[in-house]
Amino acid sequence: MKINRLLEITILLLNKGTITARELAERFEVSTRTIYRDVDVLSSAGVPVFMNKGNGGGISLLENYSLNKALISEHESESLLFALKTLQATKYPEIDAVLDKISAVFKNVDSTDWVYIDFSPWSSNPNEYSKFADIKKAILERRVISFDYVNSDGGRSHRSMEPMKLIFKGQAWYLWGYCNLKQDFRVFRISRIKKVMVTSSSFVRRKLVEHEKQGCGGPPVKLVNLKLKFYPEVLHRLYDDFDDEIIIRNTDGTCSVTVTYPEDEWVYGYLLSFGCYLEVLEPEHIRSIVTERMKKALEYYKSQE
Repeated sequence: MKINRLLEITILLLNKGTITARELAERFEVSTRTIYRDVDVLSSAGVPVFMNKGNGGGISLLENYSLNKALISEHESESLLFALKTLQATKYPEIDAVLDKISAVFKNVDSTDWVYIDFSPWSSNPNEYSKFADIKKAILERRVISFDYVNSDGGRSHRSMEPMKLIFKGQAWYLWGYCNLKQDFRVFRISRIKKVMVTSSSFVRRKLVEHEKQGCGGPPVKLVNLKLKFYPEVLHRLYDDFDDEIIIRNTDGTCSVTVTYPEDEWVYGYLLSFGCYLEVLEPEHIRSIVTERMKKALEYYKSQE
C-alpha cells in the first residue's frame, strides 16, 4: 500500500502544485509524520520534492517535472487523452480519476480542452453513476443483480440477471447477460433499468454458443433492407445519419437512400420522425406499418377537434 501512496502523492503534486502535509495526511488517513517520511523516501528515490514552511507553504515538486514517459510520444499521449475524454463522455465510472492521472503523467492537461463530448440526450441523464458502477461491480465480481425494467412499450417487469458485458452502441449503454426470468441471454438498455440491487448470490460465467460469440448475445437480430425517399425539407438530416456515398440526389430535388437496419420499434419510430417528408418505397410491409401509424396519429388529432 505504501508504494501506491507514494505514487498517488506524486500524481497529486503534479496536478495541484502544492499540498500541505495535513491535507495529505487526511486524504490517506495517516499521520503527518508518515507523510514527512514519505517525502524523504520520494526525495531519496530521485523525485525532486521539497517543502516550504509558513503561510502558503507546503509540499511541492520542482517546476516542469513529469513522470517517465519515454515509451509514449507527445502525439501518442494526446491521442490517449482524447480517447479517455471520449470515454468520459459516456459516463464511464472512475474515468475522471484515470484522466487526471494520465494528464499528470504527460504534463499536458490542457491538451483536451479543445473538445467537449456529450452523448446524453437533451433534458435527460440516462446513465446515473451509481447504477452504472453497481452493474460494473456485479460483472467483475460475478454477482447476480435484480432490477425493474421498463420496455419500449412502457411495460414493467422485475428481472434477476447474471450480468456479463456492458455495451456502448448508438449513443446509449446496454447491459448483456443471462436473464433468469426468460432463461436466455438478453440485452437491456441501461436507461430503462431501475432500482438496481447487487445481490449476495454469485454465478459461474456461462459458456457461449457460436451465435452469441459473434454478437452481444440473444437470438440473431432481424434485419430489413429499406429503400427511402426524402423530401427537401429534411435533407439537412441526411448527412448526419447516413454516409454521403449512399445518398443519391434525384432530379426532382428529393434524395434516395438504401440502408439496412434492425427491424424493431426503434426503426418504426425513426422513420416516423421524418413526418410527411419521408416516403418508404420498400419493403411493402414497412411502408404499410408506417402508413397505419401515421393514420392513427391523424385520428388522435382529429378526435381532439
